[in-house]
Amino acid sequence: MSAAADRDTLEAFLDALWLEQGVSDHTLAAYRRDLAAWAARLAERDEALLAPAPATLPIWLDERREAGYRLRSNARLLSSLRRFYRWALETGRLERDPLAEIRLPRVRPSLPETLEEDEVERLLAAPDVTTDLGLRDRTMLEVLYGAGLRVSELVGLGVEAVNLRQGVVRVRGKGDKDRLVPLGEEAVDWLSRYLRTARGALMQDPTRPALFPGRGDRPLTRQAFWYRIKHHARVAGIERPLSPHTLRHAFATHLLNHGANLRVVQLLLGHSDLSTTQIYTHVAQARLERLHADHHPRG
Repeated sequence: MSAAADRDTLEAFLDALWLEQGVSDHTLAAYRRDLAAWAARLAERDEALLAPAPATLPIWLDERREAGYRLRSNARLLSSLRRFYRWALETGRLERDPLAEIRLPRVRPSLPETLEEDEVERLLAAPDVTTDLGLRDRTMLEVLYGAGLRVSELVGLGVEAVNLRQGVVRVRGKGDKDRLVPLGEEAVDWLSRYLRTARGALMQDPTRPALFPGRGDRPLTRQAFWYRIKHHARVAGIERPLSPHTLRHAFATHLLNHGANLRVVQLLLGHSDLSTTQIYTHVAQARLERLHADHHPRG
């Protein structure tokens, strides 16, 4: 098979992911990177995408480990390739899976980085709400923490998604699945204030749909908001490493710390599988163990 044919096959797979399974642009980009790297490796060895030699992938994974790639990175790569070859089988492009005998690296789930409640309060208080940008940022942080949204869900919100009277927001999550999430009184109050004043001042055309606008009245990008989070964390004196999902992790962990049911947290987060949510029970347990060690006389 030629390089052009390999590219066509990859594009057909990515189109199927987007059209049939509704994966996000972010997830689609990750698949594209993994598969492009694999195709390039095969091209170096004059092997076709649909007919790799049995030893090629194990050798490549070993080389990646020696080059410093983490086990989790290789596991994700292999997961992408497995999904691709499963699709190739299902669509009649292959008669057998070339990866069938290759075992997936076992990866212990790492506990997500979260914040203590007092750290969250400091972060929320960091933006200068006397400015329009500061009020926008404070509102975004309140909604992010109050509703436990993914950053991609937050920046993608339109004005029509918010119902202040009911105190809920309609969120389109992974797989284009919608869910209604309660906001909480604080987030509703900040949203009301923001919509009355700052949003219109930040936009050239306030009739455009973006709830949280960036440049050109388009929705603020994930990268731009991540930069704002890091800035406010520095202002708040938070030195621990953060990720774009830190407030989402804090939302889930703090709910469990205060006695919330795990299945309720699953619904609020929009997880399709309860096992994805269960990682937060380990975070809550780890916090209890730290508290015991720090404060119990025999800790």
